[in-house]
Amino acid sequence: MQIVQTTCFKKAVKKLNAKQKSELDQAVKTIADNPYAGEQKKGDLDFLRVYKFRMNNQLTLLAYSYEEQIITLTLLDVGSHENFYRDIKRSV
Repeated sequence: MQIVQTTCFKKAVKKLNAKQKSELDQAVKTIADNPYAGEQKKGDLDFLRVYKFRMNNQLTLLAYSYEEQIITLTLLDVGSHENFYRDIKRSV
């Protein structure tokens, strides 16, 4: 499986400390093992899946898309719930 990171995702990861990055790595491994682990969104974000996990005891969302034909996992963004979907709509 090929895992692709968007520039928005890379910028968000740069701001994380080492412990947060390891928790994020665990979430990415979970998604890589089961691409359907995240919740499929509806409406204008129907291409998007969101996996929810805890980072520093705070709910964190990891947005990604999965293309089965090409077997590509595209990591779009990571962050807290506040303005998360609005920012994704702007970036995509």
